[in-house]
Amino acid sequence: MNAATGLEKTADMVRGLEFLDFTFQYESQSSPTLHHINLAIRPGEKILIAGPSGSGKSTVAHCINGLVPHAFKGECTGNYRVSGVDALKLGIFDLSKRVGTVLQDPDGQFVGLTAGEDIAFVLENDCIPTEEMKNRVNAVSSLVSIDNHLHKSPQDLSGGQKQRVSMAGVLIDDVDILLFDEPLANLDPEAGKHAIELIDRLHRTTGKTIILIEHRLEDALFRSVDRIVVMDKGRILADLAPDILLSSDILASVGIREPLYLSALKYAGVTITPALCPDHVDRIVLHRTAPGDGTALVPDQSPGQTFSDQSPDQAAQEKSPARLLREWDVRQIPVILPAPVTPLLSVSHLDFHYPQEPNRKKAVRDISFCLHRGECVSLVGRNGAGKSTLAKLICGFEKPDGGSIAYDGRDLSRDSIKQRAEHIGYVMQNPNQMISHSLITDEVAFGLRTRQILENEVMTRVEDTLQVCGLHPFRHWPISALSFGQKKRVTIASILVLRPQLLILDEPTAGQDYRHYTEIMEFLLGLNRNTGLSLLMITHDMHLMLEYTTRALVVADGNLLADDTPANILTDDDLIAAASLKRTSLFDLAVRAGIPQPRDFVQHFIDYDRRMRRP
Repeated sequence: MNAATGLEKTADMVRGLEFLDFTFQYESQSSPTLHHINLAIRPGEKILIAGPSGSGKSTVAHCINGLVPHAFKGECTGNYRVSGVDALKLGIFDLSKRVGTVLQDPDGQFVGLTAGEDIAFVLENDCIPTEEMKNRVNAVSSLVSIDNHLHKSPQDLSGGQKQRVSMAGVLIDDVDILLFDEPLANLDPEAGKHAIELIDRLHRTTGKTIILIEHRLEDALFRSVDRIVVMDKGRILADLAPDILLSSDILASVGIREPLYLSALKYAGVTITPALCPDHVDRIVLHRTAPGDGTALVPDQSPGQTFSDQSPDQAAQEKSPARLLREWDVRQIPVILPAPVTPLLSVSHLDFHYPQEPNRKKAVRDISFCLHRGECVSLVGRNGAGKSTLAKLICGFEKPDGGSIAYDGRDLSRDSIKQRAEHIGYVMQNPNQMISHSLITDEVAFGLRTRQILENEVMTRVEDTLQVCGLHPFRHWPISALSFGQKKRVTIASILVLRPQLLILDEPTAGQDYRHYTEIMEFLLGLNRNTGLSLLMITHDMHLMLEYTTRALVVADGNLLADDTPANILTDDDLIAAASLKRTSLFDLAVRAGIPQPRDFVQHFIDYDRRMRRP
């Protein structure tokens, strides 16, 4: 039996992927980035690789798809094998026939003028006959549900559609392994949910090996995975089943955000164990009986039953996570925040359309709202809803067709972009569109130097800002050597150093691990509390919206649908559907636990969590 099992494992590894005591050092670095990596991924497995920025997970991905050592030179020791073949002896082309990569930024992967041409690119290179090429493009585009958009330019597609085109482009070569590098980073919550569903469907229907690299753990676990590999400082810290990993303190030790529903359970005094099935809020066991030792777990109650359906004796005897949650909820005292009183930015009946849009379709329709001094507000909605356009109008990059924008009571219509920038800072979604220097220090200092600030003060402010943005160790690096997330932090630093009164951040957490975005957000909130800096954050990150903003503006199809608290918005199913948001798992947890007012529970968690993180 043991011998047969051993032979079976060996056969799997011949067809799978394996690192054996693998170490890699970039030629430009003085020490290895990867240390003694041992990792076996069998055919058909679905693996999630997580870790903080700089943990080495991107370098592992580059090894898997051949960018290391062919594009990124360095020294390798140990072994890395794909399908039983020494991968280091294969070229990128040979590896591309075995491993397909969907990049974090799909725009960097397109080569065709239309989606169909882009999907067919590999087949054209292989000189496949036209008729066969069309059939294969149609088949694979149908598999990822992009077949109705093959005639469109990739640049005209939404973020989720672009990702589907990228998936089709690698699936068409019938690769064995699909590697997804942070597939959720640039997607709205609903598109991200669909992306995870699509990846899961591909896994189930094709049997391909799936490797996900993702910061957003809770969102990535929307569909189950076989194992989670946690990396830190170039080493594999854990390789465990999700239920086991989520029951440990490993995520907290490396600064990875655990799912919110687990934080809520812990606040209520629940001990998380594998027996609770903690990998998804819909699976977690919230009800248990206590015959004797009180440890026997039983399945949840039937869907129609609530806590009130139980007899008083049953309720009194219950020793369950659900009861602990209900008791915790009752103990919470609502936090009443003082109403903001000093208007800072007033937007009134704003209208705008892009000249190239047919039929003068409006990107912004009659939008009105007010931001007060010292407020921290999120701006949410699906890709293409008009959020970034609204920010561009505020900053003066575009001129409105109608309506007005006032700052501190003064009409901004006559102010230039430069004049507005003295008060309003803007950090764009794509860092590559903001960067103009080759070195980090020069990029962050650029705005101060153009304002002719004394060099001593320039360097003091640059050093301080690099420290709080987690970039000080890299201050002498070229920007080209940074990851997408690190570039994002450079652009934030380059605006923060100017000390604006209102800061607009377009997707500030895209590509950021929990530790770094927490450091940046805590710094921003420190400025918010101490200097009155007002924040408007365009975000797809529902965690950020809940944890760091007290108010949210919801935009869909250019219209302002809601101006309310994050807790109210993320528990309103109609609004969530209209704006492609995602209902918070805290609400689902409260409903399943039988809490009478689940919306209030969400707000209670937010208030309590803020006190715990910022006593």
